[in-house]
Amino acid sequence: MKIWPVEEPVPLHPKPMVEGGRVLAWMEGNRRRTSRSVGCFSHHENRYAYSILKKTVLSFIIWLSIQTMEKSLVLFSGGIDSTTALYWALGRCGKVHSLTFDYGQRHRIEILMAEKLVQKLGVPQKIIQVDLQQIGGSALTDAHLPLPQYMNVNKIEEGLPLTYVPFRNGIFLSMASAWAEVEGIKEIVCGFHVMDSPNYPDTREQFVKSMEEAVNQGTRILPDQDRIQIVAPFVNMKKSDIIKKGLSLGADYSYSVSCYAGAEVPCQKCSSCILRKKAWEEVGQKDPLILRLEKEGKL
Repeated sequence: MKIWPVEEPVPLHPKPMVEGGRVLAWMEGNRRRTSRSVGCFSHHENRYAYSILKKTVLSFIIWLSIQTMEKSLVLFSGGIDSTTALYWALGRCGKVHSLTFDYGQRHRIEILMAEKLVQKLGVPQKIIQVDLQQIGGSALTDAHLPLPQYMNVNKIEEGLPLTYVPFRNGIFLSMASAWAEVEGIKEIVCGFHVMDSPNYPDTREQFVKSMEEAVNQGTRILPDQDRIQIVAPFVNMKKSDIIKKGLSLGADYSYSVSCYAGAEVPCQKCSSCILRKKAWEEVGQKDPLILRLEKEGKL
């Protein structure tokens, strides 16, 4: 696992640009000689042919650079943390894919909202269905379990919350790693953090490190190949600091849904709503989701 410094730029692959630059330099150096040697064409025709060739080579260089960029896979639920992770990955100039899970969650509205954002950003999205209702044990996947409600953040009890979905993030990372292996992606980005929600065992730094080791032990990555990295850039940050980072990246949180109750309009009573409200208060701004809902007459 790499707890990537938030400001550290992605290591680029400049080779295609260097090689392409050499090709263009060679073309420029030989342009006049080439035009003189092709006597059957006029000077104007030679210049036109050269410009077409130059554009073709440039297009190929750009295409080749894109193909050799680092590819990142972002676990994207559509919540605040994963939205910030998506913009963070995009800001590092690589090719970004988003992976969303439809796991039978009570708040499936997040899938619809996630689709809206990736469509806006032009980011490819894959939605994988995995029915965790068959496992149950969580208020998010078992309709018979009540969703805990609170008056404020101080009322959220210690211990394993009823909204914990057993090994959910481990399941997600396992499936993401399988897909990344098929697609040749060597980096998985997730928005996990523990500062505001320390009672979830599958968001901790040691958990992510252990999952990364298990993934590289259990996939077909050869010793001379790059390992799959699970990058958790915000794991030791508060939610309000994650939001600030996202705002600096131009993140759009107006379609970012956090509420566990299952509606687009937040209930303002579940733990996720309470923590989100607290975070925006610390940021000192009004929640863009609330602003959008008010503008659309839904609040």
